[in-house]
Amino acid sequence: MENQEKSSKKSLFGPILVILLVVVAFVAGTQWGKIQTLTQNAAGQVAGQQDQPSAAEPKEVAPTQEPQVVEVAAVTAEDHLRGNAEAEIVLVEYSDYECPFCTRFHQTMLQVMDEYDVAWIYRHFPLSFHPNAAMLAEASECVAELGGEEAFWNFSDKLYTEESDVNPTDLDPTIEAIGVEVEAFNQCMDSGKYADAVNDDFESGQAAGVQGTPGTIIIVKGEQKDLIPGALPFDQVQEILDKYVESSN
Repeated sequence: MENQEKSSKKSLFGPILVILLVVVAFVAGTQWGKIQTLTQNAAGQVAGQQDQPSAAEPKEVAPTQEPQVVEVAAVTAEDHLRGNAEAEIVLVEYSDYECPFCTRFHQTMLQVMDEYDVAWIYRHFPLSFHPNAAMLAEASECVAELGGEEAFWNFSDKLYTEESDVNPTDLDPTIEAIGVEVEAFNQCMDSGKYADAVNDDFESGQAAGVQGTPGTIIIVKGEQKDLIPGALPFDQVQEILDKYVESSN
């Protein structure tokens, strides 16, 4: 009888042990999975923080639908102007040569110039996380000094071409192609004479309420109206402009 009880206990102990081992393995596996997930999420957050500007910094701006009235520094003879200098509607664009949204919006602005009698003012807003943006802004000012407004806009058009082959570390071929003397350009760049002008543009953009690029302010008959927030496509810009064209007639 005693041997039968021992045998019965052994037969029960085996399955119980197996069940306990399965439960322990399941719990351990679940916890390990949670640990791995938390670790991966933490690593992803760190990587994302390294790739993105902080919330306090200006940023690239995708198309949005939130125009707002802003204050902008008066247009002067020092500004880069394209189109009709006497136009009642003026578009003041703050932009960054390395911003992909600005490249997209540049094509929209070219279409605006074909369709409307407006003045297009270009101002610099180089973002800190674009390594060559400030340098390219200074380069455009040297180009303007040496080749005039036509050279400035030719240089800008080249930089904002989707398939642009401009090498920011070797601008000589681009400078030569737009008809500016390369040696004089390099001397201008070495002097750093336009760093303050670029920074002044940036600060005026911040004062005007621009928080990212592109940011384009609409002025009608000297009165500030709207901020086109980001790289809106032409049809949406057209809707905004048409109401001001109608009101100015």
